[in-house]
Amino acid sequence: MLEPTTDTLLFPVSHGADEPERATVPFVVAATAIASGRPALVIATVEGVTLGLPEVADGIEEDGFPPLADLQHQLAAGGGALWLCSACATKRGITGDRALVPGATIVGAARIVEALSLGRAMTLS
Repeated sequence: MLEPTTDTLLFPVSHGADEPERATVPFVVAATAIASGRPALVIATVEGVTLGLPEVADGIEEDGFPPLADLQHQLAAGGGALWLCSACATKRGITGDRALVPGATIVGAARIVEALSLGRAMTLS
């Protein structure tokens, strides 16, 4: 699991298939950060936690953007991560026994707060 530092760039996402463009943009920027040699972490809350499920992520292809699944693979391959808020995930039936996309982990609020206190969060809505 990615251990955030003061150099880590954090990108929140709270949308999924309900708003494909808003779901994709944080991953575009996070994948770009990874390609630039910066550590990146996407923190998913609310409906964004569904992006941790392959069957959801594989279906999001917004015009003008790379497929979301490709961006997620770039993020994970470069050492980045996707953290899913545990409370939001549980509410949507996403638990530890579900298959998640590469680099995705379900984490509690304390881990998210820790990451936010160390990294630089950027909202791209």
